[in-house]
Amino acid sequence: MIVNPMLYPHDLGIGQPGERPTGLGLGMMSAMTSGVGAAQDAVSAADREKMFGLVLELINPDQRESALLELSQKRENFPDLAPILWHSFGTISALLPEIVSIYPLLSPPSLTAHASNRVCNALALLQCVASHVETRTLFLNAHIPLFLYPFLNTV
Repeated sequence: MIVNPMLYPHDLGIGQPGERPTGLGLGMMSAMTSGVGAAQDAVSAADREKMFGLVLELINPDQRESALLELSQKRENFPDLAPILWHSFGTISALLPEIVSIYPLLSPPSLTAHASNRVCNALALLQCVASHVETRTLFLNAHIPLFLYPFLNTV
């Protein structure tokens, strides 16, 4: 018998598969980050709940695009977004396919505005993780910058 050691949000009581997270289940994520820092105190509880919901939406392919857009636009408003992205299940692994999926569009250049915006939003969230003092070393040790080399080799 194979046991899947991975837990999904719905396994933790955070909604049903494919369902938008609700405030009740998001309390678990709030508890996970209750001591993350004084900077988080400046963000209202409602804004934190919204941020946690958007982070959870990143792992759902149907909701990912809108969550990418909103999180990348508001990343400066959430000082502890990077640790939350890094430590949330499946979040980084959901961002990587966003980047890898456009590799074929880089050469020959055939990137559409829509695809460009989407990958830029994913890159903005990865930059947030890479630049945060708590997640910088974890990001580098995971060799995630290797996924960015194709962008540097374009002409």
